[in-house]
Amino acid sequence: MPELRSDPHATLEKPVSIHKKALDQLIASTNRMPLPEGRTSTAVPYFSIVKHSRETQRSPGVLTPSFCLILQGAKKLYLGQEVYHYAAGDYLASLIDIPASSQVVGVSEQSPYIGLRIDFTTQEIASVVMEAGIDAEPKEKGLNAGAFIGKSDAALLDIFARLLKLIDKPHESRFLSELLKREMIFNLLSGDFGHLFFQKVLFDQRADGVGKAIQWIKENYARSFTVEELAKSCNMSTSGLHHKFKAITTIGPLQYQKQLRLQEARRMMLSGPVGATTAAMAVGYESPSQFNREYRRLFGLPPLQDIKAMKRSSAGWGFEDR
Repeated sequence: MPELRSDPHATLEKPVSIHKKALDQLIASTNRMPLPEGRTSTAVPYFSIVKHSRETQRSPGVLTPSFCLILQGAKKLYLGQEVYHYAAGDYLASLIDIPASSQVVGVSEQSPYIGLRIDFTTQEIASVVMEAGIDAEPKEKGLNAGAFIGKSDAALLDIFARLLKLIDKPHESRFLSELLKREMIFNLLSGDFGHLFFQKVLFDQRADGVGKAIQWIKENYARSFTVEELAKSCNMSTSGLHHKFKAITTIGPLQYQKQLRLQEARRMMLSGPVGATTAAMAVGYESPSQFNREYRRLFGLPPLQDIKAMKRSSAGWGFEDR
């Protein structure tokens, strides 16, 4: 099971008190900006701000390598069979692409959800680890999920404050923003959750093939394969691959591929005039009826009805605006 928090409901049961002043200052900085609903890009390429003025329905999507700090409001994360709550002052970090669902809760027009999102790559994490000489050995022998919830500290909030100030300084942001990003990664790796943020199994493909297997499926989700074939290509046993794959992503390799296929098909239909059959064939389905059946099972509606509903909604979809 993912190691996210010993008491996943704690953040909703009592008001946030730690670093409240720093959080309020960050909220004040975002309030000075004309933020529409959903995700807003900034002058800093990897940095975006998310706003929701009303609660959202549970929305399936894919967590991508990123880090999101909640300034105001709360969310639920549905990962595997578990449900996790996180709120102001908490952050969600995802190290790889992981199918999951999310839901914004406890917000209103007067007190909207506000989140600050940083996108990164595993290569950037590995670079900081190597250059800074960080020892991020796991505290436990078992694998942890590739996504986790942590609690921010004063140093992390200060980095975000400096990052927000760079938005209005485009000439300075090009250079300084990259330094701040590396400082943020260093802060996370050096903190209490560093052993979760850096797992060798996701970076060193020579030491363990599960990272290689995940990357292969991401790049070849439209191709058919068996778990036995994938395990052999990664120099692993079938049972070993399945066990480690599920420990990190919460699902097996074939289910992981299925969800990536369905998410990509949904993206295609939302992005342009692409029909359900065309999208199904493009992502590797041979049977339109099977595609429709599995699509409805994941998203709750048949493809065309779901796309119409999504286009009518201003709440966004998946984790694109997490």
